[in-house]
Amino acid sequence: MKNDLKKSYYIGPAVVAFALALGIFVGGKLHFNDTPEKLFTTNSKKDKLNRLIDYIDYEYVDEVDTDSIVDVTVNNILDKLDPHSVYIPKSEMKRVSENMKGDFVGIGINFYTFRDTITVTRTIPGGPSQRAGLQPGDKILLADGDTLYGRRIPDGQIVSRLKGQEGSSVKLQVYRKTEDRLFSVNLRRDRIPIRSIDASYMLTSDMGYIRMNRFAETTFDEFDAALRKLQQLGAKKLTLDLRDNPGGYLNVAERIADAFLPEGKLILFTRNKKGQTDSIYATSRGRFENKPVYVLINERSASASEIIAGALQDNDVGTIVGRRSFGKGLVQREMDLGDGSAVRLTVSRYYTPTGRSIQRDYQNGSQDYYDRFTERYHNGELTSVDSIRVADSLKFTTPGGKVVYGGGGIVPDVFVAIGSNEEEALAALDSRGYFSRFVFDHLEEDRNRYADYDEMRFYREFRTDDILFEHMVDFLSAFNLRIDYYEHEDLLKTYIKAGIAEQLFSPDMKARILAPTDAMLLKVRDLDRPRLNPEEGPESRPDS
Repeated sequence: MKNDLKKSYYIGPAVVAFALALGIFVGGKLHFNDTPEKLFTTNSKKDKLNRLIDYIDYEYVDEVDTDSIVDVTVNNILDKLDPHSVYIPKSEMKRVSENMKGDFVGIGINFYTFRDTITVTRTIPGGPSQRAGLQPGDKILLADGDTLYGRRIPDGQIVSRLKGQEGSSVKLQVYRKTEDRLFSVNLRRDRIPIRSIDASYMLTSDMGYIRMNRFAETTFDEFDAALRKLQQLGAKKLTLDLRDNPGGYLNVAERIADAFLPEGKLILFTRNKKGQTDSIYATSRGRFENKPVYVLINERSASASEIIAGALQDNDVGTIVGRRSFGKGLVQREMDLGDGSAVRLTVSRYYTPTGRSIQRDYQNGSQDYYDRFTERYHNGELTSVDSIRVADSLKFTTPGGKVVYGGGGIVPDVFVAIGSNEEEALAALDSRGYFSRFVFDHLEEDRNRYADYDEMRFYREFRTDDILFEHMVDFLSAFNLRIDYYEHEDLLKTYIKAGIAEQLFSPDMKARILAPTDAMLLKVRDLDRPRLNPEEGPESRPDS
């Protein structure tokens, strides 16, 4: 008992003193009648920012959302560093995390709102909706008794009602027009993949094709599964399409590059501000080593896409086809800011195996950085390889003797010019969903007209007729787009067929139908075509 009292006697004043000191410190932070002699005063830059926010919070004449001020301050600070160090506010973190994680929790559908009613366009393979038997064209009227039709509800609110905790249930009331019946279905929410692989199919009888839209946590597993399937179908060559791919996780790019490179080959190395270097080498696990590979890139291929293109090019593996890539050679690390927000801060530069940095100059600020990128659309670089400006001081040579350049992206081995303005405009309409929406409205009129088609019969036999083409022209004309649709009638009809195939069957079938209109894929097939011996007859090679 004496020992206990003694402990409390000696510990008590220490606790009280600490509490008083803490009170003085906190009081100094919350009240603004400080004197030069105030305890615990600091002159650090961090303290200055904290004080300013406190002054605004407690003393400024009007109510101010100081969170928004902090967001602006953080963005302004990062803007002074480089164009790729970015702030992710708390409100965006969930969406960004889902996108990079590669999945979310939901019921597994794609949908449009048709005449104020949610209508399924496609169910996600293996997801709760597909397992429960939902079909394209089904209309979701109620979710747990909440009405989802008859009034305009923003898509974001609809998604939030259909998402939920993993394993939780939602009861849907559904109307199926093709059978004229109303039914209920209970779904258990599950993890739904956000696909990184847009399409994978056999481009020719012995060449596979994979199109990848980013480098998320699940991307390598998707890539590996797609590659396995293509090899089972007879793929001895591969076209890896990285066009418009903005990048993602560095380690995912390393693993995919490893698939093509022999063991011991350098993939890349990074260097931080302290001069520390980290080199990444290929392993013995490569699934597609010593086989022909074509990598497609364009001016919007960046970061991790450039790592793969650079690693293969510098090791004299495969052929890079397309146009000069974006030119991002910086590596970011995501850092938690403690309030649900985060910053992706540039922590190092990466270099291709020959030692080149492909990072574009950003010394004149972010605005100039992106302005110089858009100049490519006006200076002829996208239409002529001779217009690409490269510096002799940034010239490197691969082990095989090929000359490559740093300082502004990966220059392809084989150049393919951008299409005409109208062709690019039509491609943009497709990527922004115009054709998909038209096709959806068309299918909603009568889905049964396509009931007799299976995937291969549709691919071989379906032709877009003139009536459907005219309906498409009427649909697009309502948006006042300056395009001569009749000059590009064949291309538009192909887009319509591809859109129908995607909604009836799969994205793979859409990509396969569009392939003959793609200049880069036509170039790959030309490059892959064996050069004939003059004594041999004409080549004959069936496509799958």
